[in-house]
Amino acid sequence: MKQGIHPPYGPVAFRDPATGRVFLTRSTLAGRAPEKVTEIDGVVYPVVDVDVSSDSHPFWTGTARTLDSEGRVEKFERRYGGRA
Repeated sequence: MKQGIHPPYGPVAFRDPATGRVFLTRSTLAGRAPEKVTEIDGVVYPVVDVDVSSDSHPFWTGTARTLDSEGRVEKFERRYGGRA
């Protein structure tokens, strides 16, 4: 790999503001000047707020709505005619 062209890669805390849950992982966002920081187990990490995470996404929380898929074939056949 070429030296000096890659952004720094380090630990970053991602926070879901809707639930307050914090996920600690590594990212290239560690190289930016931190706007917000948090302390986890005595170590200070830069924080990135995310809009949706697995902690607040409707699919993972069980609050997802299912669309009515029943009757789609019948609606299509009524509109465009069935097979002869």
